[in-house]
Amino acid sequence: MAQHFKDRIVWQKAMDLVTSVCRVTEAFPKREVYSLTDEIRRAAVSIPSNIAEGQAHFSKAEFLHFLRHSSGSLAELETQILIAERLEYTQQGETEALLAQIVEVGKVLNGLINSLKK
Repeated sequence: MAQHFKDRIVWQKAMDLVTSVCRVTEAFPKREVYSLTDEIRRAAVSIPSNIAEGQAHFSKAEFLHFLRHSSGSLAELETQILIAERLEYTQQGETEALLAQIVEVGKVLNGLINSLKK
């Protein structure tokens, strides 16, 4: 576990996802700033934050614990993006792009979790 969190592909992809989420939610209605927009951004930010925090604990068990939190935040984010789509706050292309990034982060995250369980 000597690797720094910034070197991990999953953290880098999660950071890219945060950037995309912030750009897309910028166009949400202003009435959503303190509700759905805030919730979506918090879930997105939580993903790389938990990866970084878990890596900093230097314990495989604790790292796994924080990676599972990231996985939960990823599922939360996916749900919130789908809600935004239903409310027509996102264009279909934006939703598809975000969901593709979510799937990619999920694959890498699950791979890391599985490798640490061994």
